[in-house]
Amino acid sequence: MRSRPFIISLVLAILLLAMAATTTAQVRVGVAIAIAPPPLPVYEQPICPGDGYIWTPGYWAYDYDDGDYYWVPGTWVPAPEVGFLWTPGYWGWGGDGFIFYPGYWGPEVGFYGGINYGFGYFGHGYEGGRWDNGRFYYNATVNRVNVEVIHNVYNTRVTETTVNRVSYNGGNGGVNVRPRQEEAAAAQQRHIAPVGVQVQQEQAARADKQQRASVNHGAPAVAATTKPGAFKESGVVRTREAGGAYKPTPRPENNASKPAIHPNDLPRTDRPASPNTGISKQDLKYQQQQEKLQAKQQKDLQNLQQKQEQEHQQMAKQQADEAKKQQMEERHQQQTQQLQQKHAQQTQQLHQRQQPSPPPPHQNENKPPH
Repeated sequence: MRSRPFIISLVLAILLLAMAATTTAQVRVGVAIAIAPPPLPVYEQPICPGDGYIWTPGYWAYDYDDGDYYWVPGTWVPAPEVGFLWTPGYWGWGGDGFIFYPGYWGPEVGFYGGINYGFGYFGHGYEGGRWDNGRFYYNATVNRVNVEVIHNVYNTRVTETTVNRVSYNGGNGGVNVRPRQEEAAAAQQRHIAPVGVQVQQEQAARADKQQRASVNHGAPAVAATTKPGAFKESGVVRTREAGGAYKPTPRPENNASKPAIHPNDLPRTDRPASPNTGISKQDLKYQQQQEKLQAKQQKDLQNLQQKQEQEHQQMAKQQADEAKKQQMEERHQQQTQQLQQKHAQQTQQLHQRQQPSPPPPHQNENKPPH
């Protein structure tokens, strides 16, 4: 009984350390990257391992320590809840770099940048399967399913209007689409973050140097796995070919510029280019919105810079040791990166709202009845 308080304290300490590590990882996800991710590699889908598994396509993640993209293989994952589907993550241009928007589980498939990941994820929605009375039914025309083992299948042929290997939205050469109304609505529903096995899949890919773009030049050694983490087991799918030419991200050298710690360290933001859609009123309105947003963002940066300078002055008066100064600088860097991520998302959202709305999609006459 006397040891119980010690055990409780130990558990609380472990939980706090885990929360701190998670917070740091979340900050890193949104830092803008100057160089676009490589094209999506060409590969085959491994066969579905069993009933209830849903395909999650592969994607390029980024290692901020090494300054390199790495491929996270596509894999089959059990749905965390009945009725939930996977919305893949995607890279999007944020005005001064590329930002990664993580995927999530939810009752409807949301926006994933219009990226054609294949295998049912052709840019909008999901054509690889559907839930019906608590059971998942597979579209065998776009998924590899053993019909002798899994009987809840149907066949609906889907025509891909545009086939490319582009892996990012916006920017120079990116997919130029905006969220549809139903995709925007899906973003407001209850979501579940990537489950544990998906996190393990990404961690395993990061630890494997053969998955890095600087090593494989856009053609990773492991393109897909039957189950998460099964990099060495049977059923591993190799890349057939790279999706296109790719110039690897230059690795940071000792004399390379360091990450921005304070707002004043960030590169100067140029005046946004004047829009030219041919509709004068729309162009004028969008330009005013751009200037208003830029002024607000500049004010945010000034306020944060002023706050951090005040902390520097207080630290100098207290004659703090180097350890406390280092902790302060790390906190300032996180604050600056978080604000940079927020501004990039605001700029991209404004750009998406400015684009003309796409025509309503045609109903698929061959889609199976619910």
